Amino acid sequence: MLLLGAACAALPDIDAIGYWLGVPYGSLFGHRGFTHSLVFAVLLVTAVVVAVGRRGIGGTSASWLWAYLFVATASHGFLDAMTDGGMGVAFFSPFASQRYFFPWRPIAVSPIGIQRFFSARGVMIIASEAVWVWLPAAGIAYLGGVMRRRAVGGLKSGVESRESRD
Repeated sequence: MLLLGAACAALPDIDAIGYWLGVPYGSLFGHRGFTHSLVFAVLLVTAVVVAVGRRGIGGTSASWLWAYLFVATASHGFLDAMTDGGMGVAFFSPFASQRYFFPWRPIAVSPIGIQRFFSARGVMIIASEAVWVWLPAAGIAYLGGVMRRRAVGGLKSGVESRESRD
């Protein structure tokens, strides 16, 4: 389930291939266009959940899996809208081509290309993402784990108390 979430969160950047194919940045299929939209997130996640099946994964229902993967996929565009570069994110593509940034944009924009990423500027980008993306994500994951353990522990103690009454 975690690997599916990571894949869905990263997949919107598949549009970067357009740079090498000559797709204009501001077009529907340009960078931060359709693949960063909420419609794309719905379509992708629905296809993944249908492929997985109604039972979900690891005891997680299909509806919870859908919600988790939707948040993972949509978060990519939301985080990109908090960067300091580019043309913005086409959240409502294909219905509207307008691109958006959030008013608060603390994340340094990542360079496109492997060589640029592994440069002095790339190290600065990784540090920025560690502060604004990775640390908060780790905190949310930790809290989710704590909440899940408490919920499972509560269910077990409830079952044990019912069994002791019988």
